[in-house]
Amino acid sequence: MIDNEEVSPLTLNRLSFYLRCLRHLQEQEIKRISSQELARRYHLSATQIRKDLAQFGEFGIRGVGYDVDALAEHLNALLGLDHPHAMLIVGMGNLGSALAQYLGFNYGAFNVVAGVDNDPQKIGRKVGSFVIRPTEDLAAVVGESGAEIGVLAVPAEAAQENYDRLADVGIKAVLNFAPVRVKRRPGVPLKNVDLRINLEELAFFLRV
Repeated sequence: MIDNEEVSPLTLNRLSFYLRCLRHLQEQEIKRISSQELARRYHLSATQIRKDLAQFGEFGIRGVGYDVDALAEHLNALLGLDHPHAMLIVGMGNLGSALAQYLGFNYGAFNVVAGVDNDPQKIGRKVGSFVIRPTEDLAAVVGESGAEIGVLAVPAEAAQENYDRLADVGIKAVLNFAPVRVKRRPGVPLKNVDLRINLEELAFFLRV
């Protein structure tokens, strides 16, 4: 079995996209597809598809293609989507509140089950399916909710402190929306999401 650390983030991104494509094919009741046809339909590289999948086993049959249902099921398990993942948001301002109600965070394997904040005006307010709790109750909230993924929606200066808090109370992975890079701890994977970087990349192409 391949080590998690040996799989690059780019490969994982592509596997996730392949799974979305396969789910789309399932909706169309397509049962089998070749790497060439998959690449043509979704503007991908057939060579890259075969290379990525080959890291995890043999799935296609030469001249026949991939069994759509079987490959989708395998990628679903490979990406850890075959069981639920409870999420907790730290920082329930505009961004945190929006994320708590975002369909992508409350669909399939993912579900936002709790949120904390240190603002007295936010504490006690209901957002989505939960009531905002004080940040000081973080350990109890994690224990009661079973959250395993933490989402940081805090100002940049508070990101490192809150990442460390999440790691201390047993959160297993963290998604960071704060506009700053934080120091990762061993055993607590961290993914940074900086929307401004994406905008600045687009701005590059709009230069006159």
